[in-house]
Amino acid sequence: MINKILRSILTVAIIVQIASLLIITSVLYRYFGDIQISQLKDGLSLASRAMEQLGESYLESLNYDRYRLTWVSSDGKVLFDSHADAATMENHADREEIKEALTSGTGSSIRQSPTMTELTIYEAILLKDGSILRMSAKRDTVFSLVLGLLQPIAMILLIASILSAWLAHGMAKRVVEPLNKLNLEKPLENDAYEELSPLLRRLHSQQMEIKSQMRKLKYKEDEFDQITGNMKEALVLLDNTGRILSINPAARKLFNAEITCIGEDFLTIERKLNMRLALEEAKKQGHADFRDLKKGREYQFDLSRIDSEGNHHGMVILAFDVTEQVNAERNRREFTANVSHELKTPLQSIIGSAELMESGIVKEDDVPRFVRHIRSEASRLVYLIDDIIQLSQLDEGTEMPHEDVSLKVLAEEVFEVLTDAAKLKDVSLEVIGDDGVVNGVRRLLYVVIYSLCDNAIKYNIPGGSVKVSITQKTGSVCLSVQDTGIGIAPEHHEKIFERFYRVDKSHSKQSIGTGLGLSIVKHAAQYHNGIISVESKLKKGTKISILFDTKEQ
Repeated sequence: MINKILRSILTVAIIVQIASLLIITSVLYRYFGDIQISQLKDGLSLASRAMEQLGESYLESLNYDRYRLTWVSSDGKVLFDSHADAATMENHADREEIKEALTSGTGSSIRQSPTMTELTIYEAILLKDGSILRMSAKRDTVFSLVLGLLQPIAMILLIASILSAWLAHGMAKRVVEPLNKLNLEKPLENDAYEELSPLLRRLHSQQMEIKSQMRKLKYKEDEFDQITGNMKEALVLLDNTGRILSINPAARKLFNAEITCIGEDFLTIERKLNMRLALEEAKKQGHADFRDLKKGREYQFDLSRIDSEGNHHGMVILAFDVTEQVNAERNRREFTANVSHELKTPLQSIIGSAELMESGIVKEDDVPRFVRHIRSEASRLVYLIDDIIQLSQLDEGTEMPHEDVSLKVLAEEVFEVLTDAAKLKDVSLEVIGDDGVVNGVRRLLYVVIYSLCDNAIKYNIPGGSVKVSITQKTGSVCLSVQDTGIGIAPEHHEKIFERFYRVDKSHSKQSIGTGLGLSIVKHAAQYHNGIISVESKLKKGTKISILFDTKEQ
């Protein structure tokens, strides 16, 4: 800015100097020209009087360094000339000043030399005898005057320019210094030029508006960070070149990325072909989706193109963990197939027995056996339907009445019911430990203990035992059912709680069980916020424990 001001001031100064010199030169030229003409007229007047008194001898006695005198007769013949031979000179009757003097007594004219560098001034006067005396002098033109003064003019311009530049530089610094000291953070607190007040007020107004917008933007950014930071879903925002604008913690964990990846190409942290193809499809079609396994879990990836006013501005990538939904869907299909099979088997048996009895093929002595078979299969259907209803209630999270229940008392009631079954298997029953009070659904807790004890008896060995242990501590109650039975191989520990899963398929045919008992145990335990653990080895028995959290009950 200083240089710009300096150039402006210096340019103005030079223009003013040149204009001033031109004006002064013109004025002085006219002034000295008028003086020269006046002096020429005065000299001619004196010479004419002396000429009339002394004659031609006067003309010959003069010194003609500065002037030229010419004496011309009335008919234009040159009688005398101070600078040339009169006899050789042409007739002057046509000269402007001669003609004017003959008519009016005096005459004047100015003629330019062929070189255009000087002028000749002529003054003529009519003498008493009718002749004319003319005096002339040389006068430089403006052009020749400027040429003659060129060196001093150049020196004046140079000195004036240097002085102007020095003064202009100092002036520019003084002008700019208050501007450099302006506090733009607080425009209204500046004590600067009054002319800047409107600008400073506008700056202040704009700063207030910018600060307000920045606060709103910061609030929106914090709100966005809070929302996306707490999302379980992975969210990634890309610009129109595929570079990362934002990535939430869930996405960084999913793609093994650091926070420093912002600004990088997304394909540098996710190089799989299916993602690359999905990005290309989303750019063309506006949307793309696919499923992929990540870290042992299945994710649904949805990609959407961001458009505004017909232009592509970026991409949104959203990833959902759909493992539970996929498993639930698979379990639903398996459950439907298993229920259909489990229902169909006893029904076919009942229908077959009934058809044989209806056709009269069954002998009268065999009728009771067929009736018992029909009753047994019908009971199996009832047990299966009851278990399905219970699982359905647990799956739906149906609210049930809660009460304080003693697990030890429930275990004793279960043992009373299972006493006969235990005697048939030659299995002893034992309940030890604390009272174990849990606030829950009595019926579900009863089913849990019954199913665990029933399985412990069914899959035990003759002479074996079933022991129920209840341990109560501050904030928790642990229920354990331990048997001395056939045991479960480690690879089956997680699967035994799946619906209709049986470790020993051949043994299951001999049992009236539905295959849903342990699945009901699992869901009932989860309903009470219980944690199940299994300890078992083949031929060394099984111990199933459930830890109930009683802190918030």
